[in-house]
Amino acid sequence: MSELQIYQNEDGSLQLNVQLQHETLWLSQAQMAQLFATKRPAITKHLANIFKSGELQQHAVCSILEHTAADGKTYNTQFYNLDAIISVGYRVNSVNATRFRQWATATLKQHLIKGYSLNEQRLNQNAAELEKALQLVKRAAALPYNSEFGAGLVDILTSYTQTFLWLQQYDEGLLQQPKGEPGGQLTPLADARCYYLVGG
Repeated sequence: MSELQIYQNEDGSLQLNVQLQHETLWLSQAQMAQLFATKRPAITKHLANIFKSGELQQHAVCSILEHTAADGKTYNTQFYNLDAIISVGYRVNSVNATRFRQWATATLKQHLIKGYSLNEQRLNQNAAELEKALQLVKRAAALPYNSEFGAGLVDILTSYTQTFLWLQQYDEGLLQQPKGEPGGQLTPLADARCYYLVGG
């Protein structure tokens, strides 16, 4: 899903709706022409030279995204990511490219921080809900008429709670390497086979 960011130059004479998607920023050729105060054919020429020289690969920096035009209709439009924008910018107007790059870096950093915070908040919320459910089951298991069934259920839930939390942290990209002690030595395979054959 795409998010819109507004880029405005220092004097306020230019405002662009910049799409933020797939962890990068995207502009069309027309928007790049506005940003760098040039005509679209110049942008097209620079992009062609960038791709021809092998500086960037077109398939890696170009994407068809939906764009809502002034008429309110949605069109599929070719957009270029931040790498392509900056490469063109240095060929056209390095001052504007530098300002845009600084703005883009700050915008992406805030987006990543916000995304990390939301994922961490959701993980903590889900963990708290799981803990509440576990406490409820423990209370139910304490009742005498339900003790055998309840105790078994509590054991199962307790066993899988940590596994659930680890899986969720993995899914969210938040799983960290556990701190622990170095393990012992494993018995060599040949020794283990002998032990098994002897009946140990």
